[in-house]
Amino acid sequence: MNGDWLLLGRDGRLSVYLPSDDAALWRAERTPAGPWEAPRRIGGDQELRPGLSVGRGPDGYAHLVAWRPTGTDRSGLVHTTHFRPLLAPLDWQPAGHPNKQGDRTGTPAVAVDAQGRAHVFVRNGGGGMSMVAQKEKGGWDPWRDLKGRGVQEEPAAVTGESGRVEVYAAVTGGIRHWYQEKPGARPVLGEAVDASVRPGSLRALATSAERTTVFFTDADSGELCAWRPGDKPVPLVTAAGPGPVAAVRCVIDGHDCTLVAQRSTDTGRVVFAAYPSEQEVMGAQWTESGPALPADALVSLALDADERLVAATLCPSTGELRLTRRKDEPGLALGPWQAV
Repeated sequence: MNGDWLLLGRDGRLSVYLPSDDAALWRAERTPAGPWEAPRRIGGDQELRPGLSVGRGPDGYAHLVAWRPTGTDRSGLVHTTHFRPLLAPLDWQPAGHPNKQGDRTGTPAVAVDAQGRAHVFVRNGGGGMSMVAQKEKGGWDPWRDLKGRGVQEEPAAVTGESGRVEVYAAVTGGIRHWYQEKPGARPVLGEAVDASVRPGSLRALATSAERTTVFFTDADSGELCAWRPGDKPVPLVTAAGPGPVAAVRCVIDGHDCTLVAQRSTDTGRVVFAAYPSEQEVMGAQWTESGPALPADALVSLALDADERLVAATLCPSTGELRLTRRKDEPGLALGPWQAV
């Protein structure tokens, strides 16, 4: 799974998007903060390959992108839009291939701009970054080669508060950044930073009105680090697990804070750490919550319709989904974890 899979719909209900064998599933709240619907398959019987990517637009619509097999050693990207949690998503529609044809080239990432257009990023067959964007009135623009070399799996796409789309990718010896200079423009290569990046550990978040931050785990030190173009990477806390952190901005005791969460390899429990947004130099500490979870457990964070923090865990091996909500009291106190 690439991106946040716990999302708030425009009608105030939460949805979760789940990879399942050769398909994608979704579940939704029947009422805000109420009981949940049973899982449903997205897009009928169409077979998918591993590597589901999910993004949410400012309009509250969810966009999903995945690879599907199109023949022997052939794959193509497909996309669907989910408008409201209690309505079925649209059918999967072809989005093409960065090299026109061929097999899967990498895990896609998707971000949605201020006009509600999905931008899909994926490594191409030459090891660079390619992108395709939706047209305003339907269909797709041509694929664009954004250049770069040595791009690794699972880039991290993000939409800034300005509505401009950005993407980060681990490359050989560091991280590269692509950004839009103005809304709707072709993303251009921005700054690069030297870093030893643990594979599959990138997660990006809009952390202020003008800037985004990418979180990654340093492969040498094991520290969770934050980087914003124009600055140097800053270590925040020792990473608790191998994959990317979940991240969200929320107000804690009147302060704009960034909250990160991850499954701890040591205890199997979810750990949380919060700090004032873009003030990583202050450091952070992990706090454990909930029961011990299987090693494949995923973690996601979101704010509900009342801007209350919600944390979710999903265990693909068991299908169990658990949620907790922040209590209405000072600090970051969470309620009991509930299976849904």
